[in-house]
Amino acid sequence: MGGARRQIFIAFAAFLLVQKFKFSIQDISLLFLLNNTINYFVAPFIGRIIPRVGERAVLSIEYIFLIIVFISYALVESKSVAIGLYVMDHILFNFSIAITTYFQKIAEPEDIAPSAAVGFTINHIAAVVLPVAGGYLWMIDYKIPFLVGAGTGFLSLCLAQFIKEAPIPSGVELSIKT
Repeated sequence: MGGARRQIFIAFAAFLLVQKFKFSIQDISLLFLLNNTINYFVAPFIGRIIPRVGERAVLSIEYIFLIIVFISYALVESKSVAIGLYVMDHILFNFSIAITTYFQKIAEPEDIAPSAAVGFTINHIAAVVLPVAGGYLWMIDYKIPFLVGAGTGFLSLCLAQFIKEAPIPSGVELSIKT
């Protein structure tokens, strides 16, 4: 689901800003700069929250806000609101750290690398297929890719409820490798 969500953000949210709100390349570049600056400070905060409230709660918050953001993309009429949605959407990427920390808690160390490889492969398939399919849907109505994104967010929210709060084994330190 992460690959699908990333493609909706990268391809269609930016395209919405350009097509509907007439953003220039300079405007989009400034938004990227703003997003990266904000996330430089927000990401560590989210990383500290995960052990306190748990992965299920963090992912549930992400998916609830993602549903709201995607539906709002489909309905937005204000340039300022669109900018706010774009920034919020980018902030929400940080919450996916909870998937990695949960996986580190439940997986055997020897399973992490092969599982990560499968995950990367699936995300790359999504990166190829979704822009094409979403582009076709965009030609019908630009709102459809965002509503589909809201649907995948809802599915992700439902699936996140199956996450059991796994205890961290003593002596194990969780880390995010980038």
